[in-house]
Amino acid sequence: MSSPAVATVSVRKALNRFRRNRRGSAAVEFALIAPLFFVTLFAILETAIVFFAGQLLEQGTQDSARLMLTHQAQDSGMTETAFKTDLCNRIKVLFNCNGALANITVDVKVFTPGTAITITDPIVSGSLTGPFAYSLPPSGSPNTVVVRAFYEWPLFVTQLGYNISNLNGGKRLLAATAAFHVEP
Repeated sequence: MSSPAVATVSVRKALNRFRRNRRGSAAVEFALIAPLFFVTLFAILETAIVFFAGQLLEQGTQDSARLMLTHQAQDSGMTETAFKTDLCNRIKVLFNCNGALANITVDVKVFTPGTAITITDPIVSGSLTGPFAYSLPPSGSPNTVVVRAFYEWPLFVTQLGYNISNLNGGKRLLAATAAFHVEP
């Protein structure tokens, strides 16, 4: 049977050898840092995509609202569904709205000259709430038209602790607005 002193010395030698051995230290360091690195990378990518999608929605809303500015929407009797379809065709690069126009919410309001234009916050208690309207401006009137478009963008990195959502269910409301006076 070995003495306790011999066992203590051999344990101490094994610990010294383990401490001096540097093989595999890079793999251990990477395993510790990699999750944080990838979470940060995905958060940056998701923020960039959300920003780009917001800009695309803004441009698409401006272009679709131009149909009202130039009387094309009024002359053709464009319905809300037709307006949403036109908007969807302009933003379909990033947005999933083909066949599901319910993903896009449109609010088109006409204000007569001299009336106050009030825009309400569409988010109440984490949900997109109205009232939303769709009314085409009459041709030849000096009315002001405010066109707003909303899209509930799903987020994925929010489950990892990075939360930029402003709606329930881990979604971000993207909003775009166009305001103009109708051409005579």
